[in-house]
Amino acid sequence: MTTSRQSASSTRWADRASALYDEAYARRYRAHDEEFEQSGPCRDFASWLEQVCRSLPAPIDVLDLGCGTGRYFWALSGVRNLVGIDASAAMLAEAQAPYNASRITAASVTLIHDDIFSHRFEPQRARPAGNLTVFLRWRAQAPMDRSYKIFVHVLDASLQNVVAQRDAEPLDGRAPTTSWVPGEVLEDEFAIGLPSSLGPGNYAVEVGVYEERSGERLLLPGGESRLVLDSRLEVR
Repeated sequence: MTTSRQSASSTRWADRASALYDEAYARRYRAHDEEFEQSGPCRDFASWLEQVCRSLPAPIDVLDLGCGTGRYFWALSGVRNLVGIDASAAMLAEAQAPYNASRITAASVTLIHDDIFSHRFEPQRARPAGNLTVFLRWRAQAPMDRSYKIFVHVLDASLQNVVAQRDAEPLDGRAPTTSWVPGEVLEDEFAIGLPSSLGPGNYAVEVGVYEERSGERLLLPGGESRLVLDSRLEVR
């Protein structure tokens, strides 16, 4: 499964990289992927990646900083979660269909458009009676004439039962959706208290948006009423 996320934070370096690796460059780079595997440097690096993966107890989680078009995703083995981050949206667009895609064995691939120098990498572990913090970034595409609330739910293994949750307006009511300006980006933070009775295991987290009065949820482009995050919360 491949998903993509976009972040708002960036540095001057990231802005320069994004401008340099534009759509035309990304297309040329991706086209070169088809030939690069036959080169000595590619074969040597791919072989080294395979050796590193085999030396670690599977499954492993991999973070590819500056992943570009995902040129070496296929060379990774025993991977549970593969996360690629890059400052160039054009390069990440090409990574949606990377070279040797049929040979990629990672159970989950997440592509993040962000700056590696400012991205927030948060732990995904918690304890019963502890807190889970979820960082969200919103970008308004058009004016909104309704006030919506956001829900963040921690789910059990069935993905149907909520074991912990928090519902709130954006920024705890300080930025209602009716005040959003097209193109504006908001960084939001949800802290969720976990029950003391929560047993050890891996839990899914879902996010969604709904109108408070009617309870009607906004739908994703595919028709889903919620987004279940790829990563899982590990409770010990």
